[in-house]
Amino acid sequence: MRKYRRFLLDWLPWLVLAAVVFIPALRVPVVGTLQRGLLATGIMRPTLPETPAAISAQPTAATNIAAYPDVPLLTLDGQPTNLRALRGKTVFFNIWATWCPPCVAELPGIQALYEKVDKQKVAFVLVSFDRNPKKAQAFIRRKGYTVPVYFPAAPLPPAFDSQAIPTTLIIGPDGQIVTRHEGMADYDSPKVKAYLEGLAQP
Repeated sequence: MRKYRRFLLDWLPWLVLAAVVFIPALRVPVVGTLQRGLLATGIMRPTLPETPAAISAQPTAATNIAAYPDVPLLTLDGQPTNLRALRGKTVFFNIWATWCPPCVAELPGIQALYEKVDKQKVAFVLVSFDRNPKKAQAFIRRKGYTVPVYFPAAPLPPAFDSQAIPTTLIIGPDGQIVTRHEGMADYDSPKVKAYLEGLAQP
């Protein structure tokens, strides 16, 4: 038994590496799990401004519907909508894909944050860059995630687009991008929750 354990300890890293290299289907779950372990250490918290910007949820001339970003989207079930429908709320806007290990790694934290925030003040928009929407749909349902997932119905505006994923934007009630983070992070923290809800307060 001791020899067997020693054999596993000696060869397990190489077996995992071989599986990732030679079995593409295992790459995302294996690498994503390893990166999820890294996030669990708490060393990859997103950088937020010290205090929320003074953004009012009350409509003004500067925050009218025409000034709000026009971002056409499709829901997980294929229904058309637009980011403008969320005007007046803080929006947690995340760009991701099922083929992206860091995206998969941070999703459990995003789901946990979504479950804790005040939905009257904060909305979540996870935009999948999967070319096949059915793959993203199957992934979300298999994992049991309830955080809202969308697909782009048109190219994202330049201010929203990114060359790297995952990318997360925090958008104030007036449609202004307040914070941008490229790369994975652990968003499941009281500080992030308070920040999101604080932005939405009139």
